[in-house]
Amino acid sequence: MGLFTGMNITSSALTAQRLRMDVISSNMANAETTRGKYVDGEWQPYQRKSIELQTKDNGFSNFLNTAMNKTNNSSVGNGVRVAAIKEDVNMVYDPGNQAANEAGYIEEPDYKLVYDSAHADADPDTGYVKMPNVDPLRETVDLISATRSYEANITVFNASKGMMMKALEIGK
Repeated sequence: MGLFTGMNITSSALTAQRLRMDVISSNMANAETTRGKYVDGEWQPYQRKSIELQTKDNGFSNFLNTAMNKTNNSSVGNGVRVAAIKEDVNMVYDPGNQAANEAGYIEEPDYKLVYDSAHADADPDTGYVKMPNVDPLRETVDLISATRSYEANITVFNASKGMMMKALEIGK
């Protein structure tokens, strides 16, 4: 473990949490967007997005070092990275559908239906408008969580920096 390992781990978390806040901001900005993307000649509402985090490994070098030293460093983390930015979808059980997975579920977009016959994107027959599946309350809670995590990682980074500064004062 190097001198800057802790700072590298913390910086990876800061980067991930900042991206998480960006995705939440995008969700909040598009909470009323009924024309998110154009699919098969029809506008689809914006789909809520979320990020998927996973532990960061050093790939082949991590496995090689572990094999050569015959030590298991899996208890020491290497940080975090964003594995994917996903759209929220609704899983519907339909085993007869050809697109179903092994468990019999298919992915369907998750929209809220709101009655507003005067809206430009309202269905002419029913008067319902497909709205994004963004819940502002949920986004606010996620934003608070991401902010607290970001602040905690800044505290860790500053503590590491303070320890290094104190170590430099030893030589004076």
